[in-house]
Amino acid sequence: MTDVDTWTVEPEPFDSPVAAELWRAYYTEVSDRWYQLHEGRATDPAELEREIAAATWTELSPPSGVLLVARYSGEPVGTAGVRLLDAATAELKRVFLRADMRGKGGATVLIEAAEQAARGLGAARIVLDTRRDLVEARALYARLGYGESTPHNDEMYAQCWYRKDL
Repeated sequence: MTDVDTWTVEPEPFDSPVAAELWRAYYTEVSDRWYQLHEGRATDPAELEREIAAATWTELSPPSGVLLVARYSGEPVGTAGVRLLDAATAELKRVFLRADMRGKGGATVLIEAAEQAARGLGAARIVLDTRRDLVEARALYARLGYGESTPHNDEMYAQCWYRKDL
């Protein structure tokens, strides 16, 4: 069931307290998932803090980027970042919804807003990367018309690359 009327998606400063809280949740989930899969443990808290501090994501700000925050009934519950790689290509970054908010249609609303933001930046296509173990994300991207593509970056954890013409 999609409850679109309760979802809103708006730009948010990349360095706001709301963004920081959601990014901490994002990093904790994806990092813990990787360590559980590969080492059978949760992320070391000190390592998590180093990773959070190392990624400033200033490129998710105007004029060539945007951070979007999804809210459910006014509560911030997810993010998606868009940044231009070149004049025609945007990259989708940090797509995340809190686990308790999944299955309510928010991911589709959030990604559609990110695609609209990419168009607003002048992009004709949007690309992204993800990991193989993030099977829910990969299924979502396929359902929304993203096709697997050749690598557009050499990010350390990137294992799958996708593209969609806008």
